[in-house]
Amino acid sequence: MNLPNSITMSRIVMIPLLLWILSTHFPWQGHGEQEILASVLFVLASITDGLDGYLARKRSQITTMGMLLDPIADKIMVAAALIALVAYNPQVVKVWIVVVIIGREFLISGLRSIASSEGFTIQASDLGKLKTVTQIVAVVAAILAHHWDKWQFGVLVIPVNWIAVAAIYFTVLVSVISAIDYFVGFWEQIDHASKDRRKAFVLGRRKSPSIS
Repeated sequence: MNLPNSITMSRIVMIPLLLWILSTHFPWQGHGEQEILASVLFVLASITDGLDGYLARKRSQITTMGMLLDPIADKIMVAAALIALVAYNPQVVKVWIVVVIIGREFLISGLRSIASSEGFTIQASDLGKLKTVTQIVAVVAAILAHHWDKWQFGVLVIPVNWIAVAAIYFTVLVSVISAIDYFVGFWEQIDHASKDRRKAFVLGRRKSPSIS
């Protein structure tokens, strides 16, 4: 197994560890250690998300296994964190929010599968990249907001809970808009592919010799 795939596998291994830290079975609770550890672990997992792809391209180690594992690891990581937060911090992360965000991931995966079967790909848009960043901020803020309402450093006040709520709802908004954007791009490409097939079929019939 090459280095990029090993990094992807490490992200998958981090998922059950994150769930354990966010559970009631974690031994150190009530003083912020639980929230700090979970946040650091999720940020590290998020960093490996970009690192494995970068190394695979730079080292020319793009493999079928990596192409399969990388998106699966990404989706499981985000889905696991959000589902855990429904129980861990339900005041910030509502059930319907998780359904919308995870549902969007299923929709895009379905569109990509159809596009692949039709012979074209759907490139990641800037909205999709923005969605990824807002998801990371939202998850980390929601974890920290379980213990802290705000951080105060002298005259500087960081409203942790407010940031978590704002980031979660902004993530929902970006997820919906990016899903629409992906669907429009998919529809345009599949419509173009259908027109090309019809054109090729008509030209093929015209060129075929007539039978007397």
